[in-house]
Amino acid sequence: MKSTPNPDSGEKQSKEFKWFAAKRIILGIIGIVVLLWLVSVGLNFFETPEGERSAPKPQMADEQTAHEAVGPEATGEAAGSNPAAEGETASHSPVASQETAAQENLPHAAPQTAEGEAPETGHTPQASGAETSHTTAGHAAVNTSGVRGVAFVDAMVAPMHYELYDRFYGWRPNDIIEWTDNVNNYQLGVLEVTRRTAEVLAERISRTGSTQSFEKDLEKARSNFNINADKYWLPSAETSYKEALELLENYKGKLLNGTALFYNRTDNLIPLLRAYENLLGSCDDNLIKSKEDDGTDVSWFMADNYFYYAKGVASAMHSILSAVAVDFANTIETRRGTEVLHHAIEALSHATHIDPWLVTDAAPDGILANHRANMAGPISHARFYIGLLVETLST
Repeated sequence: MKSTPNPDSGEKQSKEFKWFAAKRIILGIIGIVVLLWLVSVGLNFFETPEGERSAPKPQMADEQTAHEAVGPEATGEAAGSNPAAEGETASHSPVASQETAAQENLPHAAPQTAEGEAPETGHTPQASGAETSHTTAGHAAVNTSGVRGVAFVDAMVAPMHYELYDRFYGWRPNDIIEWTDNVNNYQLGVLEVTRRTAEVLAERISRTGSTQSFEKDLEKARSNFNINADKYWLPSAETSYKEALELLENYKGKLLNGTALFYNRTDNLIPLLRAYENLLGSCDDNLIKSKEDDGTDVSWFMADNYFYYAKGVASAMHSILSAVAVDFANTIETRRGTEVLHHAIEALSHATHIDPWLVTDAAPDGILANHRANMAGPISHARFYIGLLVETLST
């Protein structure tokens, strides 16, 4: 006697199989997420600068630190004297006298007493050992040498020095086999800020005007930074950039011994700020656009690239603007721009502290985060305040 198939039994087996498969799919997804999280934590341990992991939010230097950075002004106040009244000469006059273009053209030098001897302030290059801090994101620049321009050069060198010497696995955009992607784009952002800064430093800040010859170390450093980031050899990108950092150190040494110049005029600072404003504008556009230039949607892979490139830009720019607050302090304060600069630095600091373990590019009203939009906020904020500072310094 033949047995007839039971349709209910087949349906039951089908449901059991679906539940069996669903449980394993869910467990597999959870396992993959946990594995990605563990890999991300491990990579961040090696790739994130210690300054970014534990750095506090930036704060403007207090009055005492500001006087120490300026040097000559602090000396005059400590002695309770008025250099203008007593006929003393100094390379940086009080705020009121800095309005004149002639005074802004003067390079920084050690203050002199009425007898022509340098006062004992403890801030001369010989006394301080020319020690200056290498700034990272979240730390305000400090110039303990008392020489104008040293903090700026140190802040310019520090981000690239970390990527070349201290970053685990070094410079990566020119690797034959690209093991990583996020760090590569971060390093490209740091490099772009350094290139634009080297251009303005060589063209404007180190010269009195278009009739003065270029400072040779800066001219060579500018050329080295323009080597393609993915160039593998003859010369390699790492070799060119390391040589450029050495040339910047040579220029700093010349500042310390008085054989090089650093002019903190407004017409020198404004081109640097405009270059930063344009770069941040490009980052902002990449962070908020939904379509590429060819009309295709922005993929999650490109969203990841845009995010880390903007973060690298913010990190290097934060370091240099913190030094601008020191070496251009009198120039900015004269035009009432100190608070505006502080807002720009703070916004860049916020951008450097956005550190998701996995970048997602979900819809703005979705459950998952849209990290491009999160990064676009402080980037746009910094761009606005840098533009406002340009207007303030132009008046």
